Amino acid sequence: QVQLVESGGGLVQAGGSLRLSCAASGGTFSSYIMGWFRQTPGKEREFKARITRFGRDTYYADSVKGRLTISRDNAKNTVYLQMTNLEPEDTGVYYCAASIPDWLKAYACPTSYDYWGQGTQVTVSS
Repeated sequence: QVQLVESGGGLVQAGGSLRLSCAASGGTFSSYIMGWFRQTPGKEREFKARITRFGRDTYYADSVKGRLTISRDNAKNTVYLQMTNLEPEDTGVYYCAASIPDWLKAYACPTSYDYWGQGTQVTVSS
């Protein structure tokens, strides 16, 4: 079982940047597809980005293409989310998640992920 701990959130002005990190422990990190989701009050967790096990392929929600970059360092057991040109609409709690690969899974769906971090708050002021 893997444990995930996010960090790097905070308060930033619109147009600014943040880099979120998610450190994994307790499992073989490279075994997992990793994803980032955002949640706002009263809403479901929303897919933002995911990355394949060795970082060869990345996928993004249409709303964030060009502004978010997901990457991973398997030697450091860490996945990152670089966010640029942030907008107030990006505000929310950002969660990283790990998924045991399965060709039947829809990786934009939160239920396809097996492990979750506790989240880190990102607040973008206008």
